[in-house]
Amino acid sequence: MAFEHVSVLLHETVDGLNVKPDGIYVDATLGGGGHAYEVCTKLGEQGGRLIGIDQDADAIKAAGKRLEGFGGEKVTIIRSNYCDMKPRLHEIGIDKVDGITVDLGVSSYQLDTAERGGFSYRVDAPLDMRMDQRQKMTARDIVNDYSESELYRVIRDYGEDRFAKNIAKHIVAERTKGPIETTGQLNEIISHAIPMKIQKTSGHPSKRTFQALRIELNHELDILRDTLDDMIDLLNPGGRLCIITFHSLEDRIVKSSFRKNENPCICPSHFPVCVCGNVSKGKVITRKPILPSEEELTVNSRSKSAKLRIFERA
Repeated sequence: MAFEHVSVLLHETVDGLNVKPDGIYVDATLGGGGHAYEVCTKLGEQGGRLIGIDQDADAIKAAGKRLEGFGGEKVTIIRSNYCDMKPRLHEIGIDKVDGITVDLGVSSYQLDTAERGGFSYRVDAPLDMRMDQRQKMTARDIVNDYSESELYRVIRDYGEDRFAKNIAKHIVAERTKGPIETTGQLNEIISHAIPMKIQKTSGHPSKRTFQALRIELNHELDILRDTLDDMIDLLNPGGRLCIITFHSLEDRIVKSSFRKNENPCICPSHFPVCVCGNVSKGKVITRKPILPSEEELTVNSRSKSAKLRIFERA
């Protein structure tokens, strides 16, 4: 199966970057190269540059092919996690950039391809869920090795599932009979842990647990939380950071970070003037997140939970 991913909020994101023809831009989650391609079309013949970063080898290959027409001087592709963006850019002589895009969604290729393993509860596959195939630990290790209390924590905190305790209990009970190896096995276990009347009105019963396992395995929220300040620091004055989130946990982190970077003052509210010395790094462009249009929702149903937030460096 070819690597496919319909870029969500494509034009809204690229427009939000305010691309300059001679600017340097980073697509921190390159995927199939959709956002990167649109950025490249706005770059000038001289000076403009796009650096694409992704940890997925399949994405690197697909994006490389899609962007090859722009030439090696204009496009640089790096296989890495975006948490290492700062040192990876430094290695190629870049200390500041004019814009960064981050799309935190899972690609259609990862969701629909059984060989990639376990991203989707709709495709029976081995429990893998690794964004980076070089990583040794898989979702199978979490499901079979975590204690009941650890599983409960993961499903509760990252899946926000009110039946987290019962799901963890059922997983631990079932694995005493033998290892849980596939998404199909896990689906069945989760189905038995959630009342049928709830399943009829709340969508697929496995959705929240699969999200939780993927986040835990790939350290998604920790990486996002720990990298946001670095990305803002990488921006030139007027440079913009555009981030697309797909669930409330991610969006909460981005919203909080943007607010803190806009107004970092920690002085008590009754102080007449700021004395803490914290200086604003810029401004939040999107007071409310940008959402997919009705037209986009019709074409791509997987965009329905997407939210775009934009920050501009002072």
